[in-house]
Formats: sequence, structure tokens, C-alpha cells
Amino acid sequence: MQTAGLAGCTSAGNDIRHKDTEVAMKKAKNELLQFLAGLAMLIAGLFIFSQKVMVTSAFFGHGLSIGGWHLNNGLIMVPFIAGVVWMFASEGSFPSKLFTGAGVLIVVVAVIMTTNISLVRITLYEWVVILVLIFGGAGLLARILFAARPQSEAKRHDTDRRQIEETSARVNAIEEELERMKRDK
Repeated sequence: MQTAGLAGCTSAGNDIRHKDTEVAMKKAKNELLQFLAGLAMLIAGLFIFSQKVMVTSAFFGHGLSIGGWHLNNGLIMVPFIAGVVWMFASEGSFPSKLFTGAGVLIVVVAVIMTTNISLVRITLYEWVVILVLIFGGAGLLARILFAARPQSEAKRHDTDRRQIEETSARVNAIEEELERMKRDK
């Protein structure tokens, strides 16, 4: 009679574990679908946005203006050229590398400062769709990537602790059995 009761408890325990596993799998699939949907939305929004942006550069036209100073494009290249010549003449001394790096930095800053980014004419509907796709997708990704999972972490630690305790109990039982066997001889 007790065996039937124990078998019923075991069966009920297996059913509960099976349902918990099934719920966890559905939640994992749901999280995967949300992640993929968010990624697709973000990519689509950024693609449409990139199609609606015009990037122009006046680097070869106007030069660089900083404050009241105006440098033509040819003058921007002079520090870089001088740094390269100095680097080859001095066999790569540190000051020549520093001067060449400053020349490269001036050229990069000049290109960035003379770049103009503007949106082409779009309707309000298109703008709202682009924003919803970009920020909605980013929100879905953030929710999945930065979700707190303290319960699963706590369950894992409890399981690890229980396994360690069970293993310790088995080791102690084996050691006691060995001691008994030694005494019996």
C-alpha cells in the first residue's frame, strides 16, 4: 500500500517537474522570439533611416575654419607631410611619430568638421515609423539582454549546494563502511 502511494507521489512530482520544464522552454522560446523581433526592428529602422539621410562633405571645397582662422585644404596636409618626412629622416624617433600623429588627427578633424548630415524630405508617418522601429527594437533588445534573472541564479545555487551536501553524505557513508570493514577483519 505504501509503494502505491510512493509511486503516485513520484508520478505527481514528475508531472510538476515536466510542467515547470515546459513553462521554462516556452519562456525561453518567447525570449528568443522577442530578441529576434527586436533585432529585426532595429535593423529595419536603421536601414530605412540610412536611406533617408544625405551626407555631403565640403572638404575639398572650403578648407577648415576654426574660430577666426581659415586653413585651406593644402595647408591642412602640411603638418602630416612634415611629420612623415621627419619620421623617415630621423629613423622613427618618438617626436616625429607624435608630430605625424598630430597631422593625421588634424586631417581627420578637418574631414569630420566639414561633413554635413541632413535628412531628405519625409512625411511625418515615415518619421514615426522609423523612430518606432529603431527605439522599439532597441527596447525589446534591452529588455531581453538586461533582464534580471535572480530566481534562476538562486535555484542554481540551491541545486549546487544540495548536490554538494548529497555527495558529502555519500562520501561519509562510504568512509564509515570502509572503517567497519577494517574493524571486522
